[in-house]
Formats: sequence, structure tokens, C-alpha cells
Amino acid sequence: MRAGNEQKYGGLDSFRVIAAILVIANHTSPLLSYDAFADFMLTRIVSRVTVPFFFMCTGYFFLQKLGTDKNKNIEMLKQFLIKLAKLYMLSILIYIPVNIYAGYFTEQFSIYTLVQDILFNGTLYHLWYFPGVMLGVCICYFLCTKLSIRAAFLIALLLYIIGLLGDSYYAFAQSNLYLERIFQAIFFLFDSTRNGIFFAPVFIMLGGLIAAYGQHVQGKPVQRNRVQTKRAQRKTKWYACGFIFFFGLMVTEGLLVKEFHLSRHNSMYLLSIPCMYFLFQLLLSFTIKSNKYLRNLGILVYVLHPMCIIIVRGAGKVTGLTSVVVGNSLIHFMLVTMLSFAASAFVMSAAKGISRKTSSSESDDRGRAWAEINLAHLQHNVKEIQRVLPNGCNMMAVVKAQAYGHGGWQIAEHLNRLGINHFAVATLGEGIELRKKGIKGEVLILGYTHESAIHQLAAYRLTQTVVDVDYAKKLSACSVKINVHIKIDTGMGRLGESYEHIEEIASMYRFSNLNVKGTFTHLNAADSLEEPDIAHTKNQISRFDHVIAQLRSKGIDPQKLHVQSSYGVLNYNECNYDYARIGIALYGVLSREEDKVKTSISLRPVLSLKARVVQVKQVKKGVSVGYRGTYTADKDGKIAIIAIGYADGMPRLLSEAKASCLIKGKRRAIIGSVCMDQLIVDISDMDDVAQGDIATLIGVDQDESISAEELAGQCNTITNELLSRLGERVTKIYK
Repeated sequence: MRAGNEQKYGGLDSFRVIAAILVIANHTSPLLSYDAFADFMLTRIVSRVTVPFFFMCTGYFFLQKLGTDKNKNIEMLKQFLIKLAKLYMLSILIYIPVNIYAGYFTEQFSIYTLVQDILFNGTLYHLWYFPGVMLGVCICYFLCTKLSIRAAFLIALLLYIIGLLGDSYYAFAQSNLYLERIFQAIFFLFDSTRNGIFFAPVFIMLGGLIAAYGQHVQGKPVQRNRVQTKRAQRKTKWYACGFIFFFGLMVTEGLLVKEFHLSRHNSMYLLSIPCMYFLFQLLLSFTIKSNKYLRNLGILVYVLHPMCIIIVRGAGKVTGLTSVVVGNSLIHFMLVTMLSFAASAFVMSAAKGISRKTSSSESDDRGRAWAEINLAHLQHNVKEIQRVLPNGCNMMAVVKAQAYGHGGWQIAEHLNRLGINHFAVATLGEGIELRKKGIKGEVLILGYTHESAIHQLAAYRLTQTVVDVDYAKKLSACSVKINVHIKIDTGMGRLGESYEHIEEIASMYRFSNLNVKGTFTHLNAADSLEEPDIAHTKNQISRFDHVIAQLRSKGIDPQKLHVQSSYGVLNYNECNYDYARIGIALYGVLSREEDKVKTSISLRPVLSLKARVVQVKQVKKGVSVGYRGTYTADKDGKIAIIAIGYADGMPRLLSEAKASCLIKGKRRAIIGSVCMDQLIVDISDMDDVAQGDIATLIGVDQDESISAEELAGQCNTITNELLSRLGERVTKIYK
């Protein structure tokens, strides 16, 4: 399973189908033959939740992916627009015969009207959604890159209010001469305000807000205790009550709009915003497995249902049953619905068959190089570490550098489910990514963040490390309240105010805009059991304790304290602080193969690294391979080219270090220089290696294994560096 596939968005996926049915109802008026008022309720009020829901889904999944890398953001926007544009253009082409039949290309047709319809209105009544969502996303993207997400939402809300005056509350605009002229100009450009400028942005932003503030952590509730379960149940009930309440108010609003003849189009209601907020949260609270089939089915039903309406009507004429299949609105609705779903299912089945024929390996996550992340081992390590932590000490999971190459938000998400609610990252961007992926709890930035980004610290509820008194002054001068931890340098000589500067340290707790949540230091030799290093570490701990005692004597509460990292816990677990920052041990390895620790603990490696054999070649004696011929065959032999290189994180000196990999359970020497995208392995004594076979760089293959500690040691480095170097091209597979 790929990263993020374990997400539980089944509530959203299921409602996509319900929404598609409501769209069909909106275009077929199923109750009109029985009760016009009931049909109005269904088609002009109840069904108005559908399009906002689709917009919110887009905002929820798109906006949460925005990060601090501008180029990546632009590329993501570009890919989104291309994908939607292709579907939109295909839909336009499908319905050209319908346009011709309906007289679209008549005297009123012009290049201007065509451009207007393609960009805003849609060339058929339901196709306006595609330009609407594309334009809406562009507006929201621009707002989010220039403003905080809250400010962006407020501007989108203002656009929606303007749109209301051109839709359900048009009578108010007509009562004012200036407003009426403004809207006449608007309607010269667009058919209505139900478009990507006035309608879409507020719901796209609402979905983005829900994602940004991490109201929900999706997924199977692993080891959820009774308190957590009851809390989740209360939230679900709260969202259900909120939805029922505001849905009732929205219905009332719709009836009042009808009663007083206020509307021009009946597409937009003011109370649909809180109504949709609670509905979306309610759907997110259901931990139902995601269903891609339902997701795609809903999209296809939306696109194809007008064609099915035409087919049903045509069939009625041909068979002489128009009075039954069209005249009876409910039967008409049911036939269109069944045909729409049948046609959509057929298209999906056909597309799947074509996809299989054209590329059987297109969706294979293990096509080149990949890392298998064993979440069961991660859970085991959490239990083991918690077992050896001092009483009252909580784990702060260090997930910086993409969780040491394991996938930052994916690991944090799983840890959230295991009850871990304290995280440490290195940069602002890493912290924002966690929040956008819905990670709950405290997120401490261990590194430096420029004061110009303080609004992002506040908006994403991130906790910033204060490295010295000058930095504290700069942060406080920004007049934005943020949570911080104070760092004290007790002997590492890196970040932190020196332990000798008691008065400076004390002053850092008095800045009005800095809400101090903790105080910490870092032990720089806790991994060593050499006597000088032990003495140095104990001296660091003593210095920290002395600073804390001095602060308390001055009436200052240092809040939560944390000193130990992984080795600090394993070698000095007699120390008792509020948190322990666990990094490398969480992932089941130590920094070096030869490292010894005082505390007995059973850790299991979380990551295995594998790559494909992409070519097998015969090599004659005396032939050189690789850049500059760094390896020359001393006899006739055979080599395998493996699809992983230094751009994926493999050190270039693997061959010099006499490192190896595993193929079919046998160790094979890595030879020649490691290339950017490949490395070369000697398989001279193996006859059964073929293209597509798997090479294991880290992990187990039959009776053989290569640990991360072994590979790091051969390259004269530590596992922390080796694992953190694994690049984005290495697919993460979580199992």
C-alpha cells in the first residue's frame, strides 16, 4: 500500500455517491408528479449540499498538500489543472452532439459565448462545475500563498456574500440602483454568480481550513482506549447535531427565499456554510476504509447522467412509453439513476481492462526502488520504548528529515493513532506539513525559524525553540503570541543560551508574546559508554538541573522539561523528565553497529530498502565497468544493474567499502562507482538472476540480512545519516 492509502475517507467516498444521486434528482425533479412543494424542497434546497461538498473535498485534499516549496506548489497546481482540464475537454466533446441537437450552435452562438461558456458557464448545464472548481482552486491558491488561511477564507466568504446577492438574494440587489447595475455587468460576463469566482472559493477554503486545523486524524483506531473512544463518539454526535441544526436552518432559509420571491437561481444559501462544515466533519469522523471505486463512480455519474436522461427520454419515444418513463417523474428519476450508475460502472470496468493491457506494471509501487515500512515493528518499538521510559515521562517522537527517511507525516499519523501526541521536527516546513496532514498534538520545531514567518507559527499552532535571548527579543517584538520551548546549551556548543547565563535565560521567560511551554537541552555524548563521555554527559545533566533550580528560585516555572534523546533514555534512564525525544530508536536501529547500551531493549527495524534488477550482462576478463573504470573484471563473469543510486540516497563509496546487497538470499558485492540512478553488482556465480528480480540493500532475504547499522558502518557513517538521505524517488510502502 502506498503512503497515505491507509487513510479512512470512506465517509467522504460514500457520500460522493449520495451526492451524485442528488444531482440526478436536481435535474429530473423526481417528486414533481406527486407534490410540487416536496420536489422544490428536494431539488432546490436539500440537493444544494452536493456541489459545496464536492468543492470541500477538493479543498480538503488539495490545500493540505501546499508546503513552503513554491516550485512544488506550482507544479502541484499545474498537475491538478491539467487533470481537470482533460476531463472537462472530454466531457465537452461527449456532449457536442447534444449541443447540436439542442440548438447551441445557432444565431446566438459566437466565439465570445463559446469562450464565456468554456471558462465560466459550461457548454452544458452541469459542466459549469469543471471551470468552477479550476478557477476556484486558482483563486484559493493565490490567496493562500499571499495570506494566512484564515484571511484567505474571509476573502472567499466576501466573494460568496457578493454571489448571494446575484443568486438567492437577488431581490436585495435589484432594490438598489447601483447594485443592480453592478450585477447587470456581472451577468453580461457570466450567466450567474454560481461559478468559480463567487461560489467555489468559500467551500474550497472551508475544506482547506478543516484540513489545516487537523480536526480529524483518519485511520483505524489502533489501541484506542475507552476515553479516546468515548471522546470520538461525542465528537461524532456533536457534528451530527450541528449538521441537523444548521440543515434545518438552511431549509428554513430556502423556504423564506421562496416565500418572499428573493432568488434569481436558488443555488446559494448563507446557512449552507455552517451546514456543510458540520456535514463534512461528520463524514470525516466515520472511520470507514477509503473506497476509490465509489470515488470514481460518483464523478462518472455526475458527468454521464445528462446523457442518460436523453437516452431514457429517447427510449420512451421509441417504445411509446413516454407517459410512463418520462411522465411519471419518480420512474423517470429511477431509470436515469440506474442507467447512470450502470453506464459509469461499465466505463470504469472498460478503462480498468484497457489499463491492464497497456501497462501491467503502471500502478506497481515496487517498479524501481522502494522502502518497505513495517508499521507493526514501529508499534512494537513504541511499546518497548514506553516500557523503559521513567514513570511520568512521555515520548516526544522525532520525525524530522521525513522521520529519518521513513516518511514524516505518515509515521506521525500512525503514532497519533498509537496515542503519541508530542512531535519534534527540524524546520517550519516540516511542521506545516504535519498540520496539513491532520497531525494532532504538540509539534516542536527544534531548529531556527526566521521571525518573518511568525504568523505561520501561530496559524499552524507550532511550538518554536528559542535559541538565545536575542532571538527571544526578535520573536516577541513581532507582537504575535506563540508557544515556545527554551533551549539551554549545557556543553554541546550548538543551539541554546549558555547554562552560565542565568539572568539571560531567566529573561527569556518574561517576554509577553512568548508562551513558554517547556525547557530543554541536548546531550551530545550520551551514545558513548567511555568514561570521559559519561562524565561529560553527567556534567551536562547537572548543569541543566542547576539552571532549572535557579529559575524556580526566581519564581519562574520552566514548564515541561526534556533532556534525553534515544541514547539518553537507553543509557541514562535513571533521569526523570517530562519528555524524552526519541528519534533513531523509534525506527528500530541504533546509530552504529558496535554501539552498546545499558538498558535492555528489543527493537525491530522498521525500514527495508529494495530495488529492481534492471539488466543482467556478461563481462569478459579485463573489461572495466562504471565511471572511469573503477572496477575491472579479473575473469569472465556476470553483473547486474540495480535501479538505485546516489540520487536515491546510496553513498557513492559503497564499492570501496566492500558493501553488498542480497539477491535471492545471497550476498552480492557492489562493484564500480555508484551512479546517480544505478549501482552494479557482481553476480558471476549466479545463473538464476533475471531482469525484474529484487535486490535488498537493507533488510532480510531468506536466511541472510543486511542491517542499516552494517551498511552505515561500511560507509563510515551512522544510520541517522544513511536513512535520512533516502530520497523522494524511493517509494514508501506502508504495511
